[in-house]
Amino acid sequence: MNILHLYKDYHPVLGGIENYIKALAEAQAAAGHQVTVLVCDPGPKTRTEVMNGVNVIKAGRLFTAASMPLSLSQPLQLLRQRPDIVHLHAPYPLGEFSNWLLGRAKAAVITYHSDIVRPNQQKWLRVYGPILRRVLRRVDRVIPTSPPYIDSSPWLRPVRDKCTPIPIGIDVDRFKPDRPLNRRSDSVFHLLCVGLLRYYKGLDTLIEALPYIPDTHLTIVGSGPMEDEWQALAASRNLADRITFVGAVSDDELPAYYHQADLFVLPANARSEAFGMVLVEAMAAGRPCVTTELGTGTSWIVQHGQTGLVVPPMNPPALAEAINTLRTNEALRCRFAQASLARARAEFAHPVMVNRMMQIYEQVSGHLT
Repeated sequence: MNILHLYKDYHPVLGGIENYIKALAEAQAAAGHQVTVLVCDPGPKTRTEVMNGVNVIKAGRLFTAASMPLSLSQPLQLLRQRPDIVHLHAPYPLGEFSNWLLGRAKAAVITYHSDIVRPNQQKWLRVYGPILRRVLRRVDRVIPTSPPYIDSSPWLRPVRDKCTPIPIGIDVDRFKPDRPLNRRSDSVFHLLCVGLLRYYKGLDTLIEALPYIPDTHLTIVGSGPMEDEWQALAASRNLADRITFVGAVSDDELPAYYHQADLFVLPANARSEAFGMVLVEAMAAGRPCVTTELGTGTSWIVQHGQTGLVVPPMNPPALAEAINTLRTNEALRCRFAQASLARARAEFAHPVMVNRMMQIYEQVSGHLT
């Protein structure tokens, strides 16, 4: 099968969607399919290279506005392609609009990663919204990353009949725990947060909750624009000695942080947290989780009362109560940990994601070669 993935960036650019495309494309190429990824180059020149069996076309970029590259070369490159399947990755207005006008694939699917929610991008929706609705109606299948997103997205609800959720997968073996709940020898309860430190991660809620969670230390892995503000908040609450800001760590170092934690917390507060990949990583490491209800993937990945606890966002007392429940109940924590590990392997492993995606391709194209 001839497969074309269309997006704005690709490896070595770091990002959740970029990693998702890379995992799909390389697995498809390894299975014998002809796979091309069409993205934009950081610079003005168009380049083509083969990366792990994937033909990668990086079209020249004029400039970037509101996180979207503007390129004349990418639509022209798209016009030259004749794939069996074009796989769009949204949100990416240039790619979706270009394929709507110029795409020549026999069938089209779109992984709908997120609504456009950033305030500085909302003005684009006044122009692009009607086009997006046409794109979603025209493609053969829409692929949200979790079932709740269909109901909570005003863009997906009208096309729910063509939506088939497929969650994002990871290399679960990379996070495999040495033993269940690899507790440290000290008596302190260890919380962990991982991710880019952006407003929607909601770490201010966790910091405000921490005074009500005794004998507990919080480790925060990641960096980002909110780091200084959250460090200042911790200092103002006299919590600097109970919170460690580690900063960014390498991929090789990351699993150890999960293994050293007793509980993983993602207190996200906005729909910008569309999926919650770090929750999948924590579950693959055999860690119970506490997260928030946003109508996105967070409360679907973490099943309340089965693999962890789900609380309302921006509610420090509720967050503290959930964490204290697991801090003081080791049996419940271990039960959640075992269920988390099993769910991660059954639902979120890379091969599961790839197999589900190829089934969609087969359905919409009518053949699989």
